[in-house]
Amino acid sequence: MPPSRIAPDILDRILALQISVAWAGETPDGASRLNWWRTDMIDVGAGGYLLEEMMPRTSRWASLEAALRAAIQADQQKRLDMAKPDAVRTLFFWGFGIDEQLSDRLREHKLHQSDPDGVLALPMNISEEFSREAFEAAVQLDPEPKYKVVPSGRQIVEPMPGGHDRCAAKLAAALLPLSDEYPMPFYSWEG
Repeated sequence: MPPSRIAPDILDRILALQISVAWAGETPDGASRLNWWRTDMIDVGAGGYLLEEMMPRTSRWASLEAALRAAIQADQQKRLDMAKPDAVRTLFFWGFGIDEQLSDRLREHKLHQSDPDGVLALPMNISEEFSREAFEAAVQLDPEPKYKVVPSGRQIVEPMPGGHDRCAAKLAAALLPLSDEYPMPFYSWEG
């Protein structure tokens, strides 16, 4: 059974969290971020410059999407170490139907050439220098999600909350405390 259509504002909230984590997880030259994936696609002094030259009208969206794709790939590599990689839900993997809706929503924003800051409520300013404290404050929830550390990541042991955006917020909050490697918070899901 295909997933139901998700409202555009909820897709935007999920994309905002995904993009913020993707940016924070990059490994830029000369700057300190979380270093979870080896990209630097957003900063103007690195990959952002190349994309600006190649795609002047959509470069900002292209750089955000490139960082997001790197995060999705890192997430996928961790999931592939699991016995049932498709039986989990992570911030970067929702299953085919929902992932397609997120991809379509991102494409829609690019086609309309919207300003990312104008359409996505990013929880932090990704144009400024990275701050661990600001990132932690941006993803922190009260109460914190309960999880157990397993070989493949951080398995959230409480039930999935109703609403995809609330689920995304819990998954992002389970990144805390921050670690040297991407900790891949996930919900087990048998759909």
